[in-house]
Amino acid sequence: MNLATEYLGLKLKNPLMPGASPLVDDLATVRRLEDAGAAAIVMHSLFEEQIELEHAALQRDVESHTESFAEALTYLPNEEDFDETSEQYLQLIAKIKATVSVPVIASLNGITPGGWVGHAKLIEQAGADALELNYYDLPSNPNKTGAEVEQRALDLVAAIRKDVKIPIAVKLSPFFSSLPNFVKQLLGAGANGVVLFNRFYQPDIDIEDLDTDSVLELSTPAELRLRLRWLAVLSAQVDTSYAATGGVHSAEDAVRAIMAGAHTVQMVSALLKNGTDHLATVLADLSQWLEEHEYESVAQMRGTMNLKHCPDATAFERANYLRILKSWQV
Repeated sequence: MNLATEYLGLKLKNPLMPGASPLVDDLATVRRLEDAGAAAIVMHSLFEEQIELEHAALQRDVESHTESFAEALTYLPNEEDFDETSEQYLQLIAKIKATVSVPVIASLNGITPGGWVGHAKLIEQAGADALELNYYDLPSNPNKTGAEVEQRALDLVAAIRKDVKIPIAVKLSPFFSSLPNFVKQLLGAGANGVVLFNRFYQPDIDIEDLDTDSVLELSTPAELRLRLRWLAVLSAQVDTSYAATGGVHSAEDAVRAIMAGAHTVQMVSALLKNGTDHLATVLADLSQWLEEHEYESVAQMRGTMNLKHCPDATAFERANYLRILKSWQV
């Protein structure tokens, strides 16, 4: 059975990999992930705020009038919010590269073009085979248009592309007015693929202490449905590399994502819950499923359930919408 796939120009032995998470913090765990069959290792993110905070700390050390910019520092998190420095992150890339034989995909998390994007070059120099740009942005300014929000992302990709030659994947949210058009623009700015979708932090409200409550919940397979919809739409119209992340817990989930158009599938919650060996289980189940359903390769299966064969995707979506609404029985 041929499980090989290509993602961001990288030749991978299969489509399964761990997504960005603390799993890579421990080299022994990284080794176990490779042994379990991980086709690549995706690192956790290095944050824009983390780098800017280091720059601000350096400026405090060299400036005689540090109070002159103290107010600006209040917009940054505390140093204690980060458990590593940017230099330690770069060192971790090199250590992981020396530990495994599969590609290593580093991750930058930021939204504003600035001095921090220069770390993309340092990441490349540290040995990363590709870069995942985790674009986490929550537009809240009523005076900022959707076009301005998109342009900021495009400028960021273009700025990073100027600095590096390694492939760039952009990890997106589903909250864009015309996602197919935006993806095309990202490719024009220099991206080589997209990751669907970012799982946004969803704060709760503590009604007794009148405070926000930080809640981190692992994904469920139900979350995959949103990814399937947009993978099916995008892969039928925009030719690029696609990764699915969020809601993949089993081989059947991986099959659905690949049929919708994904080249690779990232797993995090399932591995945190079930351990690194779960990846080997999913990989074996995937191979068995393909054989039982008479597929010769992952490539043969990819995109078989996208909207390429549907001339009017809008009508298709609305027909299903009406069918679902009428399906509920009281």
